[in-house]
Amino acid sequence: MKLYVGNFIYNTTELQLRELFAAQGSVANVRIIHDQFTRQSKCFGYVKMLTKKGAEKAIETLHGKMINANCLIVKKARRI
Repeated sequence: MKLYVGNFIYNTTELQLRELFAAQGSVANVRIIHDQFTRQSKCFGYVKMLTKKGAEKAIETLHGKMINANCLIVKKARRI
């Protein structure tokens, strides 16, 4: 299940997100979205969890959690 993760600070790394989500379940991949010109993080990204149970646990545990003085947003990613 793919999760949208937002409102983290710009210098957060994919490794940091992977470690944060790995405590909730197995992580398939992590992708932070960057500005194409400045290469600076846009402060959101996607985490793909291997199981639905792990994804639901991550949403329940991490949505609204304060990380580096920011309230993290974690929800199921929309399909386009």
